[in-house]
Amino acid sequence: MPVWDDLVGQEKLSEQLAAAARDADALVTAATAGTPPPEASKMTHAWLFTGPPGAGRTTAARAFAAALQCVSPDRALGGIPGCGFCDGCHTALLGTHADVSTVAAVGTQILADDMRDTVRKSFTSPANGRWQVILVEDAERLNEKSANAVLKAVEEPAPRTVWLLCAPSVEDVLPTIRSRCRHLNLLTPSVDAVADMLVRRDGIEPEAAYAAARATQGHVDRARRLATDPRARERRAAVLKMPLRVEDIGGCLKAAQELVDAATADSKQLAEEVDVKETEEMRAALGGAQGGRMPRGTAGVMKDLEDKQKRRRTRTQRDSLDLALTELTGFYRDVLALQLGSRLALANTDAEDALERLARGSSPEATLRRIDAIAACRDALDRNVAPLLAVEAMTMALRAG
Repeated sequence: MPVWDDLVGQEKLSEQLAAAARDADALVTAATAGTPPPEASKMTHAWLFTGPPGAGRTTAARAFAAALQCVSPDRALGGIPGCGFCDGCHTALLGTHADVSTVAAVGTQILADDMRDTVRKSFTSPANGRWQVILVEDAERLNEKSANAVLKAVEEPAPRTVWLLCAPSVEDVLPTIRSRCRHLNLLTPSVDAVADMLVRRDGIEPEAAYAAARATQGHVDRARRLATDPRARERRAAVLKMPLRVEDIGGCLKAAQELVDAATADSKQLAEEVDVKETEEMRAALGGAQGGRMPRGTAGVMKDLEDKQKRRRTRTQRDSLDLALTELTGFYRDVLALQLGSRLALANTDAEDALERLARGSSPEATLRRIDAIAACRDALDRNVAPLLAVEAMTMALRAG
């Protein structure tokens, strides 16, 4: 299956990337043969992928990385790179290709220390692939020092190095960096496109696939998780009950505590799955015996790994909370739609009784104030306000709204 099939509802963008991958392949072929490079190439050394959450920014960037590393024989015969099954495509998609480096925010920021080795690697030639590809998943989380390091690397890249930066919007990236990138903007996939993907790729029953796609309003990853993970459905159901539980102060405080506890438990489970494997792999790489003592001089490396995992757990908890707040915002938007006399494109039809009850019991102005309270909570979490304090303030505002 070609790598472009993973891009849901992004047909035009897929065509642009496929054309660039074809020209990139021609550039490498010409350099290897010692012939002049082709003229008017659609390939460039830096790309910026933007788009709303769930549109598939990282998926698009990784598909492009795979196409750049494609070694399919069909490619040499004029086919479009990105077959999806050759060793280059397969390892790039899995994240194990030696010449595809991925950087993601471990905590709330990408620190200079997180970028140092990657920036250094970007100035080297590919080890065994066709391009040296650097994929930054959360370019909006680069801090001042790490962003400056990326800028220097993007300004004067090695001849066969490609930077792929992903961010929600161009405004989230330094002007000096984005001015050196070719910009591609992804659109929110339609509900029908996401539902079709869930049926084809994940074997979900059509009715369940459409319900998940509608509930997440075209967010591909959330739709897949909602359709395949019973825990995700239980957590969402609990979030959608919150608006009916904040009728008094006690209910507000209890709902806030439960929401934070659920996010903590969710992040802990996700972290444990990753941390155990990561720790064992690091121990093995440093020569430590399983269950035994580590070699002398490795304590600092293991401490750095623990610090990294702690930062990642904090971010995962906040991401889990942010997802719940996103779902809560969608709920109140449906309430507002009903108050304004519209039933088109309601996301939470499985909670229609609650929607109707709140729509009848309040005004559009009150609903807008509640949506603003949720946005204020998200902003507070971004500023590192203690999660419980931020959520308690929100639930009290939902009651007063």
